[in-house]
Amino acid sequence: MALELPAHHRSTGLVDVLDRVLDKGLVIAGDIKVSLAEVELLTIRIRLLVCSLDKAQEIGLDWWRYDRDLSPGRQRRAELGTEELQAQVRQLERKVEALTARAPTRRKRERARTAGSRDGS
Repeated sequence: MALELPAHHRSTGLVDVLDRVLDKGLVIAGDIKVSLAEVELLTIRIRLLVCSLDKAQEIGLDWWRYDRDLSPGRQRRAELGTEELQAQVRQLERKVEALTARAPTRRKRERARTAGSRDGS
């Protein structure tokens, strides 16, 4: 005959287990890779972290802060930085074009000077 615990005792046990897990932490991590002839076809990354955020940071498990898929704000900031760099590149390209457009005029003047100095000598 199986010994049955009262329902209130089971729920208290569950609360104790959850309290302990959140305090101590529980991590489940795994990677599944499907390859054919040494060519990776599929990768599934599984990361399960069950603990309080304070505990996770305390033990150095704060990978969610740096994961681009989990930090959309970070990705947007990176995109803004890229847009700024692209604008700077376009500005520099315009300056280079302007300088190269003026360069033939300078070369003509320099040739005329050297030709005039040769003729005058």
